[in-house]
Amino acid sequence: MDIKRSGSQPSARGALEAFTGAVRVDPLFQARDPARTSGASVTFEPHARTAWHAHPLGQTLVVTAGCGRVQRWGGPVEEIRAGDVVWIAPGEKHWHGAGPNTSMTHIAIQEAQAGKVVDWQEKVSAVQYEGRDQDAGHSEGQRAA
Repeated sequence: MDIKRSGSQPSARGALEAFTGAVRVDPLFQARDPARTSGASVTFEPHARTAWHAHPLGQTLVVTAGCGRVQRWGGPVEEIRAGDVVWIAPGEKHWHGAGPNTSMTHIAIQEAQAGKVVDWQEKVSAVQYEGRDQDAGHSEGQRAA
């Protein structure tokens, strides 16, 4: 048994290549062989968001505070709120982040496949974030390669 005490793991800023805006990542747990699951609490300030990305074995988001947005490639921008749970299928290209006026915190849980948990892709544009790009992803399908 191993107990990770609150505050015992340092917070980190979201990497510039993977996020737009102010994002704080607080690690919760890392996978230990033979397990493959890891988790983090991620806080997005208003307008902050991930880049488009996909997870080889999918991802679960548990929204714990605030109001945010999530979008899968080719789908509409959807609002998410505290208490919502979002399942993103393996290989599904998507992004998530805060709303325009509020911060949003979620717990992100994902599994590694061959040591990899995420495939980061291009940044989400302001037009895509606002939900005004109705053609986002329709020419390339809904799943990432």
